[in-house]
Amino acid sequence: MSNFDLLALDADDTLWHNETLYRVTRDRFVELLAAIADEQTIIDRLDETEGRNLESFGFGIKAYTLSLIETAVSLTGGKISGREVQQIVNLAHEMIDAPVQLLPGVAETLPHLAEQQRLLLLTKGDILDQERKLERSHLAQYFTFVEVTSKKNLTTYRQVLQQYQVAPEHFMMVGNSLKSDILPVLELKASAVYIPFEITWLHETAEPPAAGTAGFYELNSFAGLPALLNQLTA
Repeated sequence: MSNFDLLALDADDTLWHNETLYRVTRDRFVELLAAIADEQTIIDRLDETEGRNLESFGFGIKAYTLSLIETAVSLTGGKISGREVQQIVNLAHEMIDAPVQLLPGVAETLPHLAEQQRLLLLTKGDILDQERKLERSHLAQYFTFVEVTSKKNLTTYRQVLQQYQVAPEHFMMVGNSLKSDILPVLELKASAVYIPFEITWLHETAEPPAAGTAGFYELNSFAGLPALLNQLTA
């Protein structure tokens, strides 16, 4: 048993691949509009549109699809055809139907963690999409609790601590996003484990904590989590 009463785990790009799927879709979107604008112009406009729409649409495939369509309408001056809109919608369907690919070490490590303590899946995004991915991942059985939220910020974590009656010093969050999984948790004087993913979404980038920040740990792989917990307990 570790020193933590509740171990919270992020899902996308912590347990399974997510951003790689969005990059593949983005590349196909660029191909669709190749006759209208160059690659970087399309990517920049899409990034701008996504950032503007986050407060209105949130995160997830449906929100991303709306941003793709809005970007296409903008770049074509409203002349995008119904056939091309359908192609974008088809891209969204392919994302929804894509198999869930677990990251290295997750399938072997998660059962061990679940035997030791309570696990909370704490992820943000579209609830239907996240529930679907959790079911397809076959990992649901290992979590005591599941929370899908629209944001992961200071308020979110305060609510989690209150809801599960956990003191900050007995709470640990594990994830790949400095902005969502690490910095707000450290601000509450809880512990956070950063496991970088190969791709970081533009809107999740942030500066890392200062060296030696209390409660901050970094791992190269999810498989290293049990050893870290044992080390901290010892």
